[in-house]
Amino acid sequence: MTGGLKVYYVPWKPFVMQNTLPTFYGTLPIVRTILIREKITLVHGHQAFSTLCHEALMHARTMGYKVVFTDHSLYGFADVGSIHMNKVLQFTLADVTEAICVSHTSKENTVLRSGLPPERVFVVPNAVDTAMFKPALNRLSTSEIIIVVVSRLVYRKGADLLVEVIPEVCRMFANVRFIIGGDGPKRVRLEEMREKHGLQDRVEMLGAVPHARVRSVLISGHIFLNSSLTEAFCIAILEAASCGLLTVSTRVGGVPEVLPDDMVVLAEPDPGDMVQAIKKAITILPKIDPQEMHNRMKKLYDWHDVARRTVIVYDYAVKSSDQNLLERLSRYLSCGSWAGKLFCLVMIIDFLLWYLLKLWQPDENIEVVPDFTLTCNRDQGPMHDTDEERKGLK
Repeated sequence: MTGGLKVYYVPWKPFVMQNTLPTFYGTLPIVRTILIREKITLVHGHQAFSTLCHEALMHARTMGYKVVFTDHSLYGFADVGSIHMNKVLQFTLADVTEAICVSHTSKENTVLRSGLPPERVFVVPNAVDTAMFKPALNRLSTSEIIIVVVSRLVYRKGADLLVEVIPEVCRMFANVRFIIGGDGPKRVRLEEMREKHGLQDRVEMLGAVPHARVRSVLISGHIFLNSSLTEAFCIAILEAASCGLLTVSTRVGGVPEVLPDDMVVLAEPDPGDMVQAIKKAITILPKIDPQEMHNRMKKLYDWHDVARRTVIVYDYAVKSSDQNLLERLSRYLSCGSWAGKLFCLVMIIDFLLWYLLKLWQPDENIEVVPDFTLTCNRDQGPMHDTDEERKGLK
C-alpha cells in the first residue's frame, strides 16, 4: 500500500473503452463488502463514462453514504452519444451529495446537462507534478524549432486538424520539425500525410508514449501543440508549461482558463487560424525563459492546494443532512415524465436487493480491516504531515 493507498481490483472484465459491462446491480455485493470492510465515510466517483463509478455511487447512496462526483469532460446536447450520456449523468447526479468540475466552463456544462443546482457544484482544477516535469538542464538552440504533440490520435483530440496544419507550417518554415507522441485510429491519416508531402525527415512519429517518458519527449521541443476540439481541462498543457514549452492550443472548453495569456497562444479550431498561431509563437519564442515558466507553474498549480480544496468539498458533503428513500425518490421523479419513473424503479429494486443482502450476510459478519500506523522506514519512524501541509488542509 504505497503511501497508505489501498486498491481493490474488482473481478469484472472490461467491456469497451476500459469500462465494465453495465449490470446496474451486479456490483452491489462487492461494493457493499468493500464499503463496510474499510469503514468508508464518503464515496468519490470520477468520470461520466465509467460504469463502475455510476454503479458504485448508486449503491453507496442506497446504503446511506454521502457521495461526491467529479466530472472531467465536456459533452454536447445534439448527438446521440451525448444525449444518452447526459441522461445517465442526470440519473447519477440526481442524488449526489456534491459535485466537482475541473473548470468553470465544465461547471456550466455539467449544470446544464444534469440539472444540478449551481451552488452544489464546486470548481477544483487539476494540477501537475512540477518535481517530475522540469525543463531541460541546457536550453535548446532555436536554429531548429521543434514542435511537440503528445496526445491520443483520435477525432476529439483534433488529429484531423494536425493533418492540415503540419504540411502548411513545414512549407512556411524550413527550420521547423514535429515530434508526435501518441497512438489511435487517426495515426494512419498522419502517416499518410507524412508520405504524401515527403515529410519523413521532419515529422517523427513516436507511437504510444508511457507517462514516465512524457517529460523526455517534451523537453526535446520548444513549442507544445494542442489541437483538441473539446476539453474541460488539459493536463498535457500544464505538463508542457512546467517543462518550459510555449503552448499553442485551440480555444475550446476550459483551455482558456488553464494558463496566463503570456504562456499560451490560442487559436480557433481552424487550420488557417492554427497556422497563424504557430507563426506567432515562433516569433515570441526567444522571449520565453523555460526555468521562469517552470517556477511560475509551481506557484500556479499544486496538488496540495487541490487536496485542500477537495477536503472542503468533502466537509460540505459529510455535514449535509441525511435523506430517507422517499425524499431521494422525489429527486428522481423530477428527471422526466418517463425517465423519472424508470429511475425510481431502478432505485427501489436496488434498495430491495440491498435489504436482502443484509439479511443473507449481516453487516456484523463482514470482517473489518484493522487500523494501522503508516511508517516511512526504520530510521524515520511514523509518517506525519508537516506543519505547512497541516495548515494547508485545514
